[in-house]
Amino acid sequence: MLLSVESLVGGYGPTQVLHDVGLDVDESEIVGLLGRNGMGKTTTISTVFGLLSPTSGTIVFDGTEIVGHRPFQIARLGLSWVPEGRQVFPLLTVDQNLEATARPSVVGGRRWTLDAVYELFPQLASRRHHLGTQLSGGEQQMLAIGRALVMNPRLLVLDEATEGLAPAIRDTIFAALRMLKEEGQSILVVDAHLRKLLTLTDRNVVIEKGHTVWTGTTQELLAAPGIADRYLGVGV
Repeated sequence: MLLSVESLVGGYGPTQVLHDVGLDVDESEIVGLLGRNGMGKTTTISTVFGLLSPTSGTIVFDGTEIVGHRPFQIARLGLSWVPEGRQVFPLLTVDQNLEATARPSVVGGRRWTLDAVYELFPQLASRRHHLGTQLSGGEQQMLAIGRALVMNPRLLVLDEATEGLAPAIRDTIFAALRMLKEEGQSILVVDAHLRKLLTLTDRNVVIEKGHTVWTGTTQELLAAPGIADRYLGVGV
């Protein structure tokens, strides 16, 4: 198992958000982290990346317990994050945003270079000398994904992968993720567009009020529409 989170409890200071969260991501697997707004998805991801300290529980990445590691140490192990809100460097160009995080994979090799990102997102290539502030929301999301990819991660984590994007740009992002899936990239992804997301994921984890309440394959979720109705408020 590449990432294993068990019995995770935590939150923001005295405010407990996570009460019992567990999830796994295996090699070459795409896992959807599902739940209504405010149920603990972003808090879970922030805790995995060391931005929040859990009260209890374990987070193991490729056999290494990473609770207590600092965020840069976790990134160096091969985890890469596309945060909600994109958070590109506003006063750096597209090239500079990508160069700032580019490095070889921790297991050797450098599949993702600047040129490879521009091949994945041709729209960015024509904007490579523009500042982050000069990009549209969709271009910023492409850049945020590209910036995570040039770290050549073993596990790519996306929080709200297509939030606020126009349908055409959303389709572009999902097409890129589908290509990553075909290449065997391990991905943990949060996205509100459930039907689109379920065309991509292998398994899904549902969080409700800081508890993992359901885990199963995408086929199992589609075969039990009451799960989505109950915990997500949408049909599948």
